Amino acid sequence: MVRANGAVSLRELARVVQTSEVTVRRDVRALEAEGLLDRRHGGAVLPGGFTRESGFPQKSHLATAEKTAIADLAANLVEEGEAIVVGAGTTTQELARRLARVPGLTVVTNSLLVAQALAHANRVEVVMTGGTLRGSNYALVGSGAEQSLQGLRVSRAFLSGSGLTAERGLSTTNMLSASVDRALVQAAAEVVVLADHTKLGTDTMFQTVPTDLITRLVTDEPPAHDDRAATELQALADQGVQIAVAGAPGGTAGAGGDGPPSARQRREVPLPGPRRQGPAGLRAAVALGAAAEQGPGQGAERAARVADLRRR
Repeated sequence: MVRANGAVSLRELARVVQTSEVTVRRDVRALEAEGLLDRRHGGAVLPGGFTRESGFPQKSHLATAEKTAIADLAANLVEEGEAIVVGAGTTTQELARRLARVPGLTVVTNSLLVAQALAHANRVEVVMTGGTLRGSNYALVGSGAEQSLQGLRVSRAFLSGSGLTAERGLSTTNMLSASVDRALVQAAAEVVVLADHTKLGTDTMFQTVPTDLITRLVTDEPPAHDDRAATELQALADQGVQIAVAGAPGGTAGAGGDGPPSARQRREVPLPGPRRQGPAGLRAAVALGAAAEQGPGQGAERAARVADLRRR
């Protein structure tokens, strides 16, 4: 399963190389000592995971069903005649496709993908920032984008990012993107973060929105065994973030969307039985993932760099 932050779980590594998680954990420690990978909670990532960013072709194929469900739920927050800002990202692009049906809407964005999704909406006005085009995510960044947002005031900002934790809030891997996102936040009375469960518990280099400025999180329901995502949702709820869960009864976690996530997110499932293979198999898998970073077929091979979202 491909995740968003470039990490691969110990369970997935064990499955690929046909050995036990205990063996994989030991081999991961050895490979980290050689500088071949970085350990994460319950998993591993190629070195530089805090700053490495997938391009748009790769991101567009990650967690597609989850992004669709999140966009459906988030669109219900937008009212007729409202003025909002929408940041760059594949999840916000999905949201924009649904906003095309909201009459009298004004959308301010730095994303070419968001603008394109709304280009033919008859009753939606699209206002684009200035700035320099960042080709990896089709977003306008830099001082021109930030200056065009000065003096702007809208009801809500809808933002995505590379990671979300209760400790630091929303973060991204690129400094220029982070600066524009912070300017978008300053323009809004409320901040709504759109993040699928693979981003929960993931921390990247540049903070965009601290937790105390996040009004609401719209996410999907984590898998039953995903303790890490469930723990992060609980911590975010404890800090006052309203949590709306796509696919949950009523679309919310807790009464009125204000409460903590329910115990359904902590169900246990049995792990598959381990199959034995020596550490050479894991080394080969890591080498294959590293080679994929250099080749043109990055999208398929990035499956070796999946995010682990289990906290034991």
